[in-house]
Amino acid sequence: MNVLVVDDYQRATATLACAARLAPHRLVVLGDLAREPAAAAALADAEALVLIRERTQVDAAFLRRTPRLRVVSQTGKVARNVDVAACSAAGVAVVEGTGSPVAPAELAWLLMMAARRRFVDGVNGLYRGQWQTTLGMAMHGARLGILGYGRIGKRVAGYGRAFGMRVEVWGSERARAEARADGLEAATARDAFFAGNDIVSVHLRLVPATEGSIGAADLARMQPDALFVNTSRAELVAPGVLEAALRTGRPGAAALDVFAVEPIYDPDHELLRMPNVLCSPHLGYVERASYELYLGAAFDNVLRFAAGDRSHVINP
Repeated sequence: MNVLVVDDYQRATATLACAARLAPHRLVVLGDLAREPAAAAALADAEALVLIRERTQVDAAFLRRTPRLRVVSQTGKVARNVDVAACSAAGVAVVEGTGSPVAPAELAWLLMMAARRRFVDGVNGLYRGQWQTTLGMAMHGARLGILGYGRIGKRVAGYGRAFGMRVEVWGSERARAEARADGLEAATARDAFFAGNDIVSVHLRLVPATEGSIGAADLARMQPDALFVNTSRAELVAPGVLEAALRTGRPGAAALDVFAVEPIYDPDHELLRMPNVLCSPHLGYVERASYELYLGAAFDNVLRFAAGDRSHVINP
């Protein structure tokens, strides 16, 4: 089969050990599809399409560009970037894989520490010939609010406890019950959660019920020296709300790994120009062991399909 990996910005797939599993199939790796001169020809020849998380929108229009396509293999769980009904109508099977919370949780923690200590500002000052230009704040003793208590949220909460923070959880009844069972505080009200924590870190899944669920009133309750961290999905915040809140100073700062439109190539993007925002280019899962796990599972699913096994197809 012709196996195509798309939107691999670093073209990292070819460097992974798991890529060897696809022999004797033909593997083609493309970078950003919007910028790839070879995209049309590669899509026309593809029989198996491997997606890197939710970077690629597979809908009816996309499928018209892939006349030979037989299977879409999603890294991790299928999300709304894949129109399963459109795939079914086109006779294209959809399979999904697995993932790990380790790399995303570590990235969230890295952003928190870097933002609190103003690490990037200090390092950039040094490279400009300046010395100790900033005064940051420690994690120890601070109040950490975890919004959503799934696999990633639980791991970040553990980091907070290890650093001597007071950790509080807000989310569903299930989330708060599990937090209490784990010896953590569960907030009694949403407004008190946003008002009372020095850091609010978002770890919700993006589903219809959570899309736009973080609103202006939530952010307005945060303190002027508080930090809002989002490594989950930008769409969890109502459009334009975070930018407006940061301009008014509540919260005082943000650390973001996700954006409403990705990738961002414009250095004049509003969030990149805000001095109280630390941005990273959606690096949460972008780590070698994570890629080996995600893409290894996706390749195994392609191999199963090529061998005639349809038991893992989610649209039979």
